[in-house]
Amino acid sequence: MADDNNNGASSPTLSILAQYTKDLSFENPGAPRSLQARDKAPTININVNVNANPLSDTDFDVVLSLNAEAKDGDKTVFHTELVYGGVFRVAGFPQEHMLPVLFIECPRMLFPFARQIIADVTRNGGFPPLMIDPIDFTQMFAQRVSEEQARAKVQAVPN
Repeated sequence: MADDNNNGASSPTLSILAQYTKDLSFENPGAPRSLQARDKAPTININVNVNANPLSDTDFDVVLSLNAEAKDGDKTVFHTELVYGGVFRVAGFPQEHMLPVLFIECPRMLFPFARQIIADVTRNGGFPPLMIDPIDFTQMFAQRVSEEQARAKVQAVPN
């Protein structure tokens, strides 16, 4: 007979119930001129955002937003936006672990799929596939917490 050391508590579970593209756009404002060979690669700026909303006590909608813009000087070569979501079942985690699970682990699971969509849409737009480097969601979450704490301190200071 196996020992039961968790005193009836269920072990933590994290599962993806669904994944979906909520919004996808690709703009190539200079086509077909923008597709011609150029002396240097355009400058690419990428912005990443993560949001999570509860759907029930255990189900959460986690949305990863990727925004990439390629510029040649002041001219936009291409601009793409992707809002990619997942419905996650998150159960059995201590309350203090919920935000890290939602803002680190869930987007980490979504990222490879979102990255592939961005690569495909840029390739289909006539450019080399944009392969976004892996994202450090742990660092992003730490920065988010730090910014929220700083805002809370500013709001707590009486005028």
